[in-house]
Amino acid sequence: MCGIFGVFNQRQNAPQPSFLDCMRNALRHRGPDASGEFIDDIGAIGNTRLSIVDLEERSNQPLISEDKQTVVVANCEIYNYLEIRSELISYGISFETNGDVEVILKSFEYWGPDFVEKLNGMFAIAILSLQEKSLYLFRDRLGVKPLFYSILPNSNQFFFASEIKAINAAMDHKTVSDLAIAEFFANNWIPPQKTIFENILQLPPGCSMRVIANREP
Repeated sequence: MCGIFGVFNQRQNAPQPSFLDCMRNALRHRGPDASGEFIDDIGAIGNTRLSIVDLEERSNQPLISEDKQTVVVANCEIYNYLEIRSELISYGISFETNGDVEVILKSFEYWGPDFVEKLNGMFAIAILSLQEKSLYLFRDRLGVKPLFYSILPNSNQFFFASEIKAINAAMDHKTVSDLAIAEFFANNWIPPQKTIFENILQLPPGCSMRVIANREP
């Protein structure tokens, strides 16, 4: 179990460090072994790591591509990462770590967003593409790994995290959804994409999302 979190600014204003501190602290229990962040004008992404695959510091996240244009954080267990790694090596691609997150990074660089179709496992992945000025989110087909997001009202800030409380920790505006409460009492559950809070949604299992700077997501 790891934690991922981040802020994407659709108007390309650098995120406030306090946001990241609040989100990281809220997720520290998910990854006590290491934590890291990458900050750029279009946004920031971070990770709290529970080291399982490749225990070396070189696999601490975020992982950044050689050209410094792609940044990845993930909460994942990719069962077939060795097979994908071998395929990429056969194409002449080299690796610096033995971890599965670098396989995600190199797969995205080689195949683009469709790389996710190759993954067999459970995952919540965030990829910041500086070249495209975009943030990509991916979630595994069964939704084993959680991934939540929010767009603040009257704001161009897009938050995401492994847990709702990390988003709430960074937001001043927290409102319980009357509609979600009504759906819970009527159906004994809240529909998968919704949460108990207004403006906080869950990325559905098997889905992906792209958020683009200076445009609506």
